[in-house]
Amino acid sequence: MKCELNFVLPSKKECHYYGIMARNQNPISTVQITLSTTERLKTHLAALVETGLFGKNVAEAAERLVARGVTEELKNGTIPRGQAVKGQS
Repeated sequence: MKCELNFVLPSKKECHYYGIMARNQNPISTVQITLSTTERLKTHLAALVETGLFGKNVAEAAERLVARGVTEELKNGTIPRGQAVKGQS
């Protein structure tokens, strides 16, 4: 059975349509930073984007991975919670 998105399901009994929904605007203000990396890492980020789980482009994939890493370091206590970073207010 062919589905609207031109893929065949293994069960051949039903089709599922996965529509793309617009994202809500981020309620938290953001800042822009510049990140330089290697071509190889950019290729890995592009592969993550292809999965559809890490954003629409390599910049979004990088942001999501950085956010995951920071969250993990907050959990580990490497980054102190609730304290201003030197030079930041």
